[in-house]
Amino acid sequence: MKSRHHLNLHERLPLAGKRIAITRAREQAGALRELLAARGAQVIEIPTIAIRPPDSWEPLDGAIRRLNEFDYLLMTSVNGVRNFLARLEVSGRNVRDLKELTIGAIGPATAAEFTRAGVRVDLLPREYVAEGLLATLGDRDLRGKAFLIPRAKVARDVVPRVLEERGARVEVVEAYQTVAADISPEEISHLLTPPPDAITFTSSSTATNFARLLGQERLAETLRSVAIASIGPVTSETLRQLGLTITLEARKSTIPGLVEVLQLYFTRN
Repeated sequence: MKSRHHLNLHERLPLAGKRIAITRAREQAGALRELLAARGAQVIEIPTIAIRPPDSWEPLDGAIRRLNEFDYLLMTSVNGVRNFLARLEVSGRNVRDLKELTIGAIGPATAAEFTRAGVRVDLLPREYVAEGLLATLGDRDLRGKAFLIPRAKVARDVVPRVLEERGARVEVVEAYQTVAADISPEEISHLLTPPPDAITFTSSSTATNFARLLGQERLAETLRSVAIASIGPVTSETLRQLGLTITLEARKSTIPGLVEVLQLYFTRN
């Protein structure tokens, strides 16, 4: 039985009594779940996406075999880094083979994945979106420079498009794919009953797959009284395209940034 002292401490936590739904892939949800729970929230997990290997590893493996052809390696997700480093080892190479590359990471979590492997990240944007990563390149002359971008099967094309417009050669290879999770509309409705205080979306794919799994016609009504929290401007734009109104958006497009804005919101409301 919990002591009165323990209960009083829990009640003083900033998100105590708040039910918050998270829509990340199950294998990625740990950090967000733990940060919310540590602040007293009751976390409801609704995994709308799952991370799967690409249909074939050959495009990525082939690019790894030709690493000496590239000048830059750009990474836009933690999953991309993990799978790239894993295939690096499978291909008989190691992180020392990356020392001649200029390496860019879209945000601190992506950069940290490199750091854990002993790889130095050269480019880290102030704004953790694709446009921010492009901004780190400044006014460098990119004509004839070769970029390798391992990423999700479906992703925004702004980075490769802009690089090619600046005269670079860009090779985009699939490092993983994001698929809809195996969860029924009925299960989602059950998890959202009674409605949570907030629901979080950490990528465009979590938003679009949530809408697809629940059904577009039920989407707005289901979330009518729920605070919708977005990790950043790209995800927010996707949510708006789905007909939803954003309640709050993280100032920094990171998991800690999302938790911070949730805490601030519920402290004020």
